[in-house]
This record gives sequence, structure tokens and C-alpha cells, in this order.
Amino acid sequence: MNDIIQLLPDAIANQIAAGEVVQRPASALKELMENAVDAGASMVNVLVKEAGKNLIQVIDNGKGMSMTDARMSFERHATSKIRTSEDLFAIRTFGFRGEALASIAAVSQVEMKTRRQGEELGTMLQIEGSEVKKQEPIATQNGTSISVKNLFFNVPARRNFLKSNSVEMKHLVEEFQRVALSYPEIGFRFMQHDMELFNLPPGKLSQRIVGIFGKSYQNHLVTCVEETPHLNIRGYIGKPESAKKSRGDQFFFVNNRYIKNNYLHHAVVNSYEGLIASDMHPFYVLFLDIEPSHIDINVHPTKTEIKFDDERTVYGVVRSAIKQALGAHNVVPTLNFGLDVNFNETWEKDKVQSEKVSLENAFKPDTIGPDNQYKTFQSPAFKKQSVSGWEKLFESGENLNVTQETKSHEIEDQDEVLTFPSKANEDVSKLNEGRKSGATFQVENNYIVAQMSSGLLIIDQQAAHERILYEKYSKQLTKAAGASQQCLFPQHIQLGQADFALVMDIMDELKSLGFVIEEFGKSTILIQGVPADIYVTNEKRLFEGLIDQFKHFKSELSLDNRENLARSLARRSSIKKGNVLAASEMETIVGQLFACQNPNYGLSGNKTFIKLDLPKIHSFFTK
Repeated sequence: MNDIIQLLPDAIANQIAAGEVVQRPASALKELMENAVDAGASMVNVLVKEAGKNLIQVIDNGKGMSMTDARMSFERHATSKIRTSEDLFAIRTFGFRGEALASIAAVSQVEMKTRRQGEELGTMLQIEGSEVKKQEPIATQNGTSISVKNLFFNVPARRNFLKSNSVEMKHLVEEFQRVALSYPEIGFRFMQHDMELFNLPPGKLSQRIVGIFGKSYQNHLVTCVEETPHLNIRGYIGKPESAKKSRGDQFFFVNNRYIKNNYLHHAVVNSYEGLIASDMHPFYVLFLDIEPSHIDINVHPTKTEIKFDDERTVYGVVRSAIKQALGAHNVVPTLNFGLDVNFNETWEKDKVQSEKVSLENAFKPDTIGPDNQYKTFQSPAFKKQSVSGWEKLFESGENLNVTQETKSHEIEDQDEVLTFPSKANEDVSKLNEGRKSGATFQVENNYIVAQMSSGLLIIDQQAAHERILYEKYSKQLTKAAGASQQCLFPQHIQLGQADFALVMDIMDELKSLGFVIEEFGKSTILIQGVPADIYVTNEKRLFEGLIDQFKHFKSELSLDNRENLARSLARRSSIKKGNVLAASEMETIVGQLFACQNPNYGLSGNKTFIKLDLPKIHSFFTK
């Protein structure tokens, strides 16, 4: 029989290796920028076109390469960083595996121009799909310029898996930010087509953070420094009020190499215990300097994962450094034993009254009645839902599940609500039949208790309202029928490049919900209108919170943009726990909840209500 095991051709082997090293345009940009830094450049220029699909060009003023080195750099496992296996545990540079350029050249058209200082001529090299097309001397500047054109031109299946330009651009910006943060003493410039996105001169780390993320971060930075015999920590952390719901503004660098490490992230979050909510993530840019012999960076081709020989000690040092930084800048609250107890009690009463007034203002009253008092609350979100209508349904025992032949004028926009027989709907119908009106109250401003003929109904007010709004916004996104209310004073919002790319990607969905948004210069948007059914006094805070929530869901759940956006806006604009509700407000929430297609569960999968029937109540008082 003939032998069947054969060596793969170099071109195919390089394409297989590229599958791990070059996953998208951002992967190629990362490798090229890291090579520029390793070459000793003091200035790195980046130019991309069509989100890197057509062109990624990185130009540096580093030491350059000879003609032989230029050709060898595209061979697999060709590197100048290591010579023996022991060198793997003494690496302080970015690259060392010798796979990046070979992998990039295997799936793109590459042109390199390079010249060493002191030499009259440089070298120009053109490679397509691992095949050298041209190599010749050329007059060029000192340093190296590499252009990666038509990424995945010879692997159409891989190219089809690339996302939209806005999504790929977001990843490009993130990789650029990571490399730029790791070496603030190097200047970086980022151009998209003819538009300059970043121009970062050499400077201090604090200046680099502000240059990348914006001036709003300037007042939220807290210096963090810790020196031990085995580990040094330096960098900045964010004040508790700057924490966000989504991850993305967290950066760990080990020997100036960006890494991802959930264990160390937990150390930072744990240091903020009691200062931020459990689902919030603080901002930090932390550099860990450690002897290379104590870490293993040869774990994954992307080199974003490393191993520590004593991870628990590193965890403890990081946690201690964060706590010390928070305490040194008076961020951690202290006990004041001289506080007047009577004053505190008065303040608490004022706070409750203030919250009550704030909530009443949050639900727009329609008009002023004859007695100079506001009429019973009718929020725009609930305006078309008649309280008396669903009360009659409860009293008469009718089912709120409307069939295709039955149109209810009480349901928003007079749309048909189609429901199908199910155990959940049968249970809701039974609850509706036994419902009594006029016996609704709150418990700890968190739960709505409604009396039924067969017992009590206990509703989580926030989960219920989130369910109501989620189904409403999902319908608007499907029909692109969201109404808008114009802002009295349009607000402009300066976004990071990654967030700006995200907003551009979901612009159509935002318009479907009722947002009126325009581009307003570099990485800035102008909010001219918000959804008509949301009463908001700060459009900027609403929108920033929406984007933050959107990113949080995107990192935690696999959802499409419409589903994610409906969830995010419902979460941001819903009634929160602790809000005081009037009886009419509670009645309206109960009624709209049972008009939902899935009233049983909230967005987090938790129950929106439970039923406490009479036999269960009797059992509490009988043996």
C-alpha cells in the first residue's frame, strides 16, 4: 500500500498557523505595532482603510532591517529574540515566536520597505499568499513600513466571517489603544482613510490615558504604586464613581505586555468592595514589573495569556496596592463618631421625601385638576393603558390574553397581541380571574402586593417594569415605529473611538427606538431627540448608560443588536427598586405586566411575581 502521511506545503501550513495568529484585521495590526515597538521606534504611524480589510499600514522610525533580514523575517519560526530554550524565560520584548509576519503574508498581499540607519539604500519586498513576488533595493526612509492589503484575499471563507466595518474598526481601535498604553514614551498616530483618530505625542502615562479616553478621565485617576522584592506595581485606577457596568476599560500589563487575567481582575474588584455595586467594573491601567523567570508567556500565540509561578502572591500584592491607593486618596469612607444622630435622622427623612418628589416628577402628569392638584399619574409609557379597563377584566374574570379576532383599545398602539395556549398563560388567566382592585400597596418600596380572591400577588416592581418595557421596545425595533421627543437643548457627547464605532454600528436600531442622533465632528455625536415614552432630565446620562449597558450585555450574552438594545434600554429606563409608587402607578404596572406575552419572568430569568394563596397563608397559623 502507498504511504498516506505527507508533509503539508509551506503555504498551507502558514495558512493554518494564520488561523490562530490572524483572526481579524485587528490581529494583524497588533503584530505589526508590536514589531515596530520592538524595533526601537520613537514614532509609529498607523493607516487603515475599510476597517483594515483593504489596507493596514504601519510605519516606524526604528532600526530597520538588512536585505537578508527582511527576507528571513517572513519565514516561519524566524526571530531575532531568542536563541535557546532558556531565552523563553528571559523575554522582555513583544514578539519571539517568529510566526506573525509569516502568518500575515500567508493570507494577504504584503509590501515591506525597510532601511537601516547609515545605509544608502533600503529593501522593498512584495509577497502574496507566502509567495515572494519581488525583492529589490529601493530608496526609502530609515525604519520600516509594512502594508497589508486585501486581508484573506485567498481565503474567501475567512473573509466572509469578518464583521461590519464599524465592528472591525472597534477591534482595531482597541488593539491600538493597548499598544499605545503600554509605551507612553513612544508617539503614536492613527489614521482612518484621511481622518486622524489619534495623535498621541510621547509623554507620561497619565497624559496617554487622557489622550486616548478623553479629558473626562482626568479627574477620576488615582495613582497606584507598590514596590516589593519580587513584584512592582505602577499605574492608575479610577475613582469608584467612574466605575461602569461593562468591562473594557481595564488594562493589565506585565513587563509592558498587555494580558487578560480574570483572577487579577477579581483582586482589583475585590479591593473596591463596599465602594461600587457588585456588577460594576472599575477603570484601571496597571503595570506589573516582574522577573521574566517567574512567568510563562509561551501559552497562546496571541500572547495575551500568561502564567505566574506564584499567582496567589501576585493576587495579594495587587489587592493590597489598590486598597492602599484608595485609602491614600481618601476614597475609602471613614467613620465619623462625632456625627449628630438627630441631624442624620432628619437627613434620612428629607432623603425619603426627596426621592418621593423625584419619582412623582419622573412620571409626567397630564394636566392640573380643578383642585389645583395634579391628576393621577399617567406616564407616556402607560398612557394608553386604561386602569379601569383592566380592572374590569379582573372583576369579570375575562382573560387578558387577546386573540387575533379580539382587539383591545387598551393595549398600546391598538396592536393585536397574539398568544398561544400554554401552562404559563393558563396560570396568568387564573390570576386575572381572581384579582381584586383597590387593594394594592408596596413593601419596602421594592415589591407590589396586590390582593386576590384566592390570596396575595407579590410583584417585583423593577423586574416587572423591565419586562413591560422590553416587550414594548422589541415591538418598536421590529416595526421601526419609535416616536421621538425633541430635546430642548441638544447635547453633544464625546465618545471613545471604540464606543463611537459601536454607536455607528447600531445607528439604525437607535433610530427605530426614537433616538435622533447625528455625527458631530471627531468621535462626537449630537443627541437631538430621545424616545417619546421616556421622561428624562439628562439625555447625556441616559445615552451613556444605555451604551454601557449594551456593552455589558454584549460581553455576557450572545444576542443580536436588536435584542441587546431592547434589553439595555428597558434596564436603563425602568422603575428601580426603592422608588415610591402611588396606588394608581402600581395598578398600572400590574395591568400592563399581565398584558405581556411572557409576564412570568424578568430579563435576568428571575420571576416577576409569586402567588401566595390562602391555603399557604392559613398554613402559617396552623399546626
